[in-house]
Amino acid sequence: MNTTIMHSVSGKYFDTINTITAPYEEGILQAAMDRCAYYNNLLSKTVPGSDVWNCNHAGGKPVEVSQHTAKILALALEMNKNSGGAFNIAIGNAIALWHFTDGSAIIPDPTVLKDAAQKADCSRIRLEGHTVTVPEEMQIDLGGIAKGYIADRIADELRAAGVKHALLNFGGNIVTVGTKPDGAPWRIGLQTPGGERGKDFWAYVPSVDGTLVTSGVYERSFEKDGVLYHHILDPRTGFPVQNDILTVTAICKDSLLADAITTALFVLGPDLGFRLAAYYDVAAVYLQRNGQVAYTPGLDLAFA
Repeated sequence: MNTTIMHSVSGKYFDTINTITAPYEEGILQAAMDRCAYYNNLLSKTVPGSDVWNCNHAGGKPVEVSQHTAKILALALEMNKNSGGAFNIAIGNAIALWHFTDGSAIIPDPTVLKDAAQKADCSRIRLEGHTVTVPEEMQIDLGGIAKGYIADRIADELRAAGVKHALLNFGGNIVTVGTKPDGAPWRIGLQTPGGERGKDFWAYVPSVDGTLVTSGVYERSFEKDGVLYHHILDPRTGFPVQNDILTVTAICKDSLLADAITTALFVLGPDLGFRLAAYYDVAAVYLQRNGQVAYTPGLDLAFA
């Protein structure tokens, strides 16, 4: 290892660019990045034969899934219950109606969207060990939680390969392995909404063997007739959440948890969101449209 030279590898998985940066041979980093293909093929709703695909196309019959999928589903269902439905993996049909990933900027028919949202009842999903049953008219989507789990697993694989210092950025899901090579904490920037991706930050948080996950209105969105439509949907209506929040960031040690809870925190807003964050021992930072910031007391937050 050369502690003075940083190397980076990138790959496109889960509809986003993922990057690993560390002072190690690129081959070690690339081997970890290549592992993402396995998880993509296991957890993507659009890959025929994936666990999620099989659940969504089983006609309401039980499906045997991997331990990875079962663990993700277990937290997803728990988070749905503890957030009062603010986090909901059962809104796959509603998400599909918006076409956020193909750039078509289509506003769904309100009646069709309402029907899709009403069918998104996570309490009807059955998880027994590694066996999952999804009602026939329902589609699950792990896009709001799987990336965190995958980032955790890739970080574990890097550690197993002897990597002691690394920064993983999986489309805004940040995981740090150890410290920076010089022993200082990694300095993670919180993206400025509307600013240049990866360059404009409004605040910074230190991280050592931790994770930061941000949900924001700027990630996948389009504007039509002066209205911004973003990808964070209110499970009760199927429409994008309409509140005063621009971004919310969750900070903890478990990226699976951070990924799931950020969506719930965004939907709930600060008052209820901070209660949920405290329940899971997660630090949270809200940036609101008026520029006000609300965050967990004691968090080491440095403003840009």
